[in-house]
Amino acid sequence: MIVREVLEEEKNQFNQVATHPLQSWEWGEFRKKTGKKVIRLGAFDGKTLKAAYQLTVHPLPKINYTALYFPKGPMPDKVMLEALKKVGEKERAIFIKMEPNIKDNQDVVNFLLANGCQKGRPLFTKYTFQLDLQKTEEQLLADMKPKTRYNIKVAQKHGVEIVEDNSPQAFENYLKLTAETTKRQKFYAHSEAYHQKMWAMMQPSGIVHLFLAKYQNQVLAADIFFVFNKILYYPYGSSTREHREVMAPYALFWEVIKFGQKNGCKVFDMWGTPGPNPSPRDPYFGFHRFKEGFGPSLVEFIGTYDLVINSSFYPLYNFLNNLRWKFLKLKPSAF
Repeated sequence: MIVREVLEEEKNQFNQVATHPLQSWEWGEFRKKTGKKVIRLGAFDGKTLKAAYQLTVHPLPKINYTALYFPKGPMPDKVMLEALKKVGEKERAIFIKMEPNIKDNQDVVNFLLANGCQKGRPLFTKYTFQLDLQKTEEQLLADMKPKTRYNIKVAQKHGVEIVEDNSPQAFENYLKLTAETTKRQKFYAHSEAYHQKMWAMMQPSGIVHLFLAKYQNQVLAADIFFVFNKILYYPYGSSTREHREVMAPYALFWEVIKFGQKNGCKVFDMWGTPGPNPSPRDPYFGFHRFKEGFGPSLVEFIGTYDLVINSSFYPLYNFLNNLRWKFLKLKPSAF
């Protein structure tokens, strides 16, 4: 097994083994548009690509060092860690933040801790909800919470219309509702420019799909979904408080579940949740309760680990970064 940079002409092969949309070739191109250097490595057995590693390089302010981010990558092994260490040294990284797309496994955790990694501050949630889309529609409905089934019927009774609409106007509706949702829920979100660049790069690839819920010619909810390697994902959702009584988000979610089935998706990954029994004061509590109503399984990943490259600067970085996050929690929404 050898590890080398992946060539442009190997894009399709790269995507076939990529473990998550954040590891897709298109996501890397999007991150380039945001000003980040992107590194793509592949573990090859002869000419066959067995594993794909996509990292972004983040210069640290005021010092001549970087941090690398490796989200939702494959199962860590010796080959991967040695390749990452070489890249980290070349890029003057203090550490590489890894969030493997691997369910909680103590053997993997022990391996990481024994090979230069430390538990790190998470950027991606450790938990998510996943729904088995290989069930029948009848089974899916039966597994929902009664209130969720009821709310879907309420939306249908009111004539809420669900459409996939990837037009510029539909995306503007999404941005407007995202700003409203972010302000209402009081959580930190990416900027409008970030979303615009993501949409421009990802939508033409066919990975990204925008669904709207309409009632009386008004858009009440707008959600973005990813379809990648037979998995449906729900990264971005937005809605208005107007006409809450018609339960538009429930109808939208149900129609997208059926959309995923029709497109051969086996699993619906709802992208994240605070974890089991979150506090009602958690800004994501409403999203958690909404997703939970559809009957998914709560899945725990192994979490976030920093592969330490520069052990001298790593403690100082953590101290300063903790101060930064305290500041961000006080900062108003980016929208």
